Amino acid sequence: MLRFSIRNPQFAIGNPTILRYNPPMTTATAPIHTTDEINARILAVSEDRIQGFLADPLGEIAKLSGVDLPTVIDRIQAMLRAGTIRRVRQTLMSINLAHGGLVAWVIPEDKLQAGFEYMFHDDPFSGHIVIRSTDKETAGSKYRLWTTLKVPQGFSMEKHCELLCTKTGATAFKIMPAHKVFALGVGHVRRKTIEPGSKAEVLAEPHDSAQVTLSELDWRVLTPLKREFEPEEIRENLWQARAAEAGVSLEEFCRVAKSLSERGVIGRFSTFLEHAKPLASGERVTRFNALFHWAVPKGRELEAGKEVGRHHIMTHCYWREGGAEFNNVNIMGVIHGTSKDMVLAHKKAIDEHLASIGMPVNYTNVFWGGRSEIKPSEISPVVYREWCRKLGVDAESMKS
Repeated sequence: MLRFSIRNPQFAIGNPTILRYNPPMTTATAPIHTTDEINARILAVSEDRIQGFLADPLGEIAKLSGVDLPTVIDRIQAMLRAGTIRRVRQTLMSINLAHGGLVAWVIPEDKLQAGFEYMFHDDPFSGHIVIRSTDKETAGSKYRLWTTLKVPQGFSMEKHCELLCTKTGATAFKIMPAHKVFALGVGHVRRKTIEPGSKAEVLAEPHDSAQVTLSELDWRVLTPLKREFEPEEIRENLWQARAAEAGVSLEEFCRVAKSLSERGVIGRFSTFLEHAKPLASGERVTRFNALFHWAVPKGRELEAGKEVGRHHIMTHCYWREGGAEFNNVNIMGVIHGTSKDMVLAHKKAIDEHLASIGMPVNYTNVFWGGRSEIKPSEISPVVYREWCRKLGVDAESMKS
């Protein structure tokens, strides 16, 4: 069976050698719990407050958290090694770089777990992979497997999904691209204390999913820029080695990266917590996640998305068209919580807010998350062609 590395999906296709460091000394006894006071201060910033590209993101985390830089480096390294933090990376607004969408799959129950494994291990273009269920049989209940999918520009999502059906035994799929993005964050540490109904004073700003074309130099910088960091790479002068890998000076690397950020390609620099599984310390960052569906009248999607997305609890909120399979829902959002009752309390508060502003909701539902894995979706056309070659598929036949 074809296997790709999830930790560092570079697939040995001629990428330049990654520079290695002599790792700085890290305190062996550094606390790894998210509840540690210093760790909590760092994570409250590093999860979702470092937006865009910064030449010194670790320095900014130190500044905003009030924790000195050596301690920030020490603690992030320790939490990354322990698995409290599952990855550290500069994220991309990949909706602007590749064709993408949320995909719901119908897979026979006896093939569901194997299908999950294939999406996780063998498809580098599938990102979030979640088995979901509803409290009762409703529209869409038969769609048990949910994934996010990106395919590089010029390739077909439909053909990619059809290929995955042959590999997993899936019998149907529904692709739901994002028309608008209203919330895209993490912040699990900060969200632990958010009360139901807590929301921003201003409406959520909608973001487009228009495609951005990149030059060869852009891709040379973007490829090492987006790769996640190993613990020993968490150090001062964070981008120096990545610039060398790209074959450009640090100054040029930062210039191109800032240009990408200005073009809406760069997301945030983030430490992603392991929130789907118990940590090595025994701690659980969150226990429940839910995908909420709302169907609002056509023509009012933007208004509804801005209102839902302003709620602080939302980790993701999109305008997506669910179609008849999902009772024509068009606003979707995800939240996480430590208890099912609290998740439902947040849902109730959002529903009440929509009612208070006169927003009709024709249908709503909750899809609970079960088994899940999360990895960055690959977006490189070079990697896509190599993946097709390894599967014995003509890459040209996978184009739009």
